[in-house]
Amino acid sequence: MALIPNSLILLLLSTLLIIIPTRQRQHPLDSLTPAEFSKVRAVVHSSYPIPSHTTAFHYVGLEDPDKLTVLSWLKDPTAKTPPRQAFVIARIDQTTHEIIVDLTVNKIVSDKLYDGYGYPLLTFEEQIAADALPLKYAPFLESIRKRGLKIEEVVCGSFAVGWYGEERRKKRIARVMCYCLDGTVNAYMRPVEGVTVTVDLEETKIIAFKDRLTVPIPKGDGTDYRGSKQSPPFLAQLKGITMIQPDGPSFTIDGHRIRWANWDFHLSFDSRAGPIISLASIFDLQKQKFRQVLYKGFVSELFVPYMDLTEEWYYRIFLDAGEYGYGLCAVPLEPFRDCPENAVFMDAYSAGQNGMPVNKPDVFCIFEKYAGDITWRHTETLIPGKEIREVRPEVTLVVRMVSTVGNYDYINDWEFKQSGSIKVTVGLTGLLEVRGSVYTHNDQIKEEVYGTLLAENTVGAHHDHFLTYHLDLDVDGDANSFVKSNLQMTRVADQMSPRKSYWRVVSETAKTESDARIRLGAEQGDLLVVNPNKRTDLGNSIGYRLIPGSVTHPVLSDDDYSQIRGAFTKYNVWVTPYNKSEKWAGGLYADQSRGDDTLARWSLRNRGIENKDIVLWYTLGFHHVPYQEDFPVMPTISSGFELRPANFFESNPVLKVKPPPTVNWSNCSRKYV
Repeated sequence: MALIPNSLILLLLSTLLIIIPTRQRQHPLDSLTPAEFSKVRAVVHSSYPIPSHTTAFHYVGLEDPDKLTVLSWLKDPTAKTPPRQAFVIARIDQTTHEIIVDLTVNKIVSDKLYDGYGYPLLTFEEQIAADALPLKYAPFLESIRKRGLKIEEVVCGSFAVGWYGEERRKKRIARVMCYCLDGTVNAYMRPVEGVTVTVDLEETKIIAFKDRLTVPIPKGDGTDYRGSKQSPPFLAQLKGITMIQPDGPSFTIDGHRIRWANWDFHLSFDSRAGPIISLASIFDLQKQKFRQVLYKGFVSELFVPYMDLTEEWYYRIFLDAGEYGYGLCAVPLEPFRDCPENAVFMDAYSAGQNGMPVNKPDVFCIFEKYAGDITWRHTETLIPGKEIREVRPEVTLVVRMVSTVGNYDYINDWEFKQSGSIKVTVGLTGLLEVRGSVYTHNDQIKEEVYGTLLAENTVGAHHDHFLTYHLDLDVDGDANSFVKSNLQMTRVADQMSPRKSYWRVVSETAKTESDARIRLGAEQGDLLVVNPNKRTDLGNSIGYRLIPGSVTHPVLSDDDYSQIRGAFTKYNVWVTPYNKSEKWAGGLYADQSRGDDTLARWSLRNRGIENKDIVLWYTLGFHHVPYQEDFPVMPTISSGFELRPANFFESNPVLKVKPPPTVNWSNCSRKYV
């Protein structure tokens, strides 16, 4: 057995110490507690008692307190905590209610009926009930029998149906597609193609069934991804690697507030967004104070359109955050695998369909990361007789959550750097959606199959992933402007230089929303959020710049129903004035939505955004053409962006950073067996 080093014991003890709550008052942006979820349920049921009413809770989360009130609360430690309220979307007697519950006085203070297009996100409970229906449905059982399959090997999943120009549907429906295990746990690689089951989610009954065609079920051989099911030969095993902090972590967690190095921020959980980073501020060593950077940042929507036009596939256009809940789909993180051994884990809570709190254990991990990167360095060789070398290793703080939305696993990281940068990364892994096919070799294909042949009878469908982030930057205050600084090629007009051209920076401040919409790609330059009311000692505007990752644009036509719903992906960058109600880029009600309540629609008002409290929206994307290496499980592919100081500090903020002390590894021996 492996020996446990003393350093690891110290780490575990210090980990226990840093999460002991020490604060005296509840933070106004804290996630709802289990007791508060229960209180919300009781208050709603007191107005809509059982059994007189049928009530299903589809979303329960913190009702955002007034922003100015929160900022005032932060400045005055004696100020009264803003009122705690919960925002509830419930289906009561099959009608959508938007309810605000005041948790201080235990009563409903607002109850509005919603009668527009779209429905709230699907609950786990109704999906599970829908998935079970085909397994006892005679026509489906016959379809399974004629394919020579065993019903006990069949599992099913629910799919949102989207919108394709139909007149308004009065029912909340989903389509159920099924798979056959037969010796593998990789169900997604063995679809029962050609069979579609349509379910009324609230009546919990099948309302339509179609068995359109029969194609071979892809083989299960080679699809099981579990380590215990792999057989030799194996790749060479690497030697042991570890991340040990003998003196414990350098960060502290006080409730949901996290302090590390020169950063101070708040971490909360939302069943739709997942992790929410709030009130991120950084300590300025020269000014000897904390300065605001980010009021709130989170994943607003995840748009995943598939490109297969066949009858069983054309509607697979997903708004995963609004239809399934990016946070609801968060999974427990595994120590030493999902997160390094120096990580600290945090639980979260959501509401079940019945309103009761549901524990989501180990949904976040927080850890300091050192991967051999360098914060800054220089070797000076110019001075005769001297060689001066200065190097500072880069240690960062990472907050991680993994959301498994059906077949895909999304690894979400918020990484804080001592330099003042916030690096946001998402990694995609998991399983592809594949379609059963008659083809066993690529040479047989003479038609459009909307994907890549990955294995015999297995086509991986072309699709996209677009993640839109809501970034309410408050750069040294909440009155900000958006500046586009383009690099402009300029011809040399006189004989002042033998050069013929150079580039110069041409900056433009966006005055309205239309000025700030950007499709990244062709133009070179910087995108900045600046505080026009403050300048450095040298007179430069204080700001933060957006450094995009890979640039991806939608390829669908603007009049495609799918793209109408996902129109917020048309531009990589949008800027809007802060509006408390504008949180979800795909609309508050994404299921069966029609694109009439999205970021793209809000921005048509073309509001003023200069020297105001503004929100930056950034969309990163992936065009996914599947390849055989993605089968049977996909290696992680990542993208992201960085928010980096731009004349925010007077000089390099990490000039005086001290490297961590060298660990005496003789005291940290570990035996590997």
